[in-house]
Amino acid sequence: MHDGCAGSFENGKQVVDKVRMMGFAQQLMPMPLDIECHGCKETFTMEEFEGHCPKCDMVHGVTPCHAFDPNNIMAAGIGY
Repeated sequence: MHDGCAGSFENGKQVVDKVRMMGFAQQLMPMPLDIECHGCKETFTMEEFEGHCPKCDMVHGVTPCHAFDPNNIMAAGIGY
């Protein structure tokens, strides 16, 4: 089911599952965002709606509707 921009998520796994289900995981975000990894705290550039920290492989995700703000990016887990 598609909730548009009204969908809410309890955790990062739900966000990553959603972007994968919608086929957006490997699509480029409107603009890349520099984020701090929620695992190792290393800064990296997230360019797609699903991003992996190059240092610890923590998976991060954000929905297209919320990709304008790094505060909306959630961690799903290492290697998720």
